Amino acid sequence: MNKLRRLSFALLLAIVLASLGADFLAPAGYATQFRETPNSPPTRAHLLGTDALGRDRLARTLYGTRVSLLLAPAAALLSTLLAGMIGGFAGYVGGAWQKASMAFTDLFLSLPWLFLLITVRALLPLNVSPTASVMVTFALLGILGWAASARVVCAGAAGMRDSEFVLLARASGIGRARLLFIHILPNLKPVLLAQFWLSIPIFILAEANLGILGLGVAEPLPSWGSLLRELEDLATFSGEFWKLVPLALLVVVVTSFQFLISHNEVSA
Repeated sequence: MNKLRRLSFALLLAIVLASLGADFLAPAGYATQFRETPNSPPTRAHLLGTDALGRDRLARTLYGTRVSLLLAPAAALLSTLLAGMIGGFAGYVGGAWQKASMAFTDLFLSLPWLFLLITVRALLPLNVSPTASVMVTFALLGILGWAASARVVCAGAAGMRDSEFVLLARASGIGRARLLFIHILPNLKPVLLAQFWLSIPIFILAEANLGILGLGVAEPLPSWGSLLRELEDLATFSGEFWKLVPLALLVVVVTSFQFLISHNEVSA
């Protein structure tokens, strides 16, 4: 593990631990309003100041980081499972089914993924509870983000279709379903794991884009997207560097993931 990878891992670990410890680091909570001090600069009571509604920025940043860092891996897990099922089955069966499945995947990939995500989310009710909005955002990211990974998994499964251990399993009378789940997919674990890690920073940025447009996690629950909406009016934070903390965290997390992933790809 080189120094850059160790630094990336340490930064990610520190940010995750800080977000998990939000209850202790920012006991005021993300929804409590200090109406006597709206838009306050950093003070001893509010280390990052307060927003326009008087809510503690540090608390909202920590809780928003927790939401985004839990949401993105959950969505990545769902999309990887879908990619494994669709791509793995298509690659294993082959023939017309593989051609049809990959044609559908190519059609799906030809659509602008982010615009498709925004369109589908905009068609759903916007006045949902914060918990429901988290579930909706998680489901949309996972369900709409499987296609690129499915092509990679399909290629891996197709390469195993005529391998010796698969032919031996067929000769032993093992059925197709069991062969897929017991022999093919477990041997695709490195491919699935790589796709999982690659998806996390993509989904972090996708959630941030949804939040900026007001289509992500609903208020008062914060996420990086909703926190970044404050930066839309650039004239209001001139010299107020503390408002850039969520953006800085987003950049650090995505960059750290990229360094870790690129190192793993070089090692592989």
